[in-house]
Amino acid sequence: MKPLARIRRFPSPQDGLRALSEKAPQAEVLAVSWLTPLRPWGEKIYGFRRRIATITVGVLTVVLFVHVMFGANGMVVYKQKRTEYESLKKKIAIEQQENDLFERQVKSLKTDEKAIEKEAREQLGYARSGEYVYVPAVATPAPATNHSAKK
Repeated sequence: MKPLARIRRFPSPQDGLRALSEKAPQAEVLAVSWLTPLRPWGEKIYGFRRRIATITVGVLTVVLFVHVMFGANGMVVYKQKRTEYESLKKKIAIEQQENDLFERQVKSLKTDEKAIEKEAREQLGYARSGEYVYVPAVATPAPATNHSAKK
């Protein structure tokens, strides 16, 4: 019979319920002893529940307003980015106009004989036979004067 003594017997569910029902009064006494000192605080908080809820909603509203106005993607940042967007849009339009002008000049220099002749005369100083090219004399700049005190 010795080998059977090693087998463990699991408690039945009825044993667990019986132990729980026997310990219930002690658990109630323990819970009451913990809650008794806290009861006045609980009653005060319960009495101020509307005030607490109103204050909480107010604080949440203020925090949300600050976040919407001054947060990482708030209204202040949005306004700055919007003005930057508008200025960049204007710069792009100006650059596009300048680009179109240069494209027209390049196209005319590739195809138009008069434009080619005009550029050759202006930039390279070319002239037809019998024409004279007048080049303005370049005045030498005056030496810069140094007005600093002599040491």
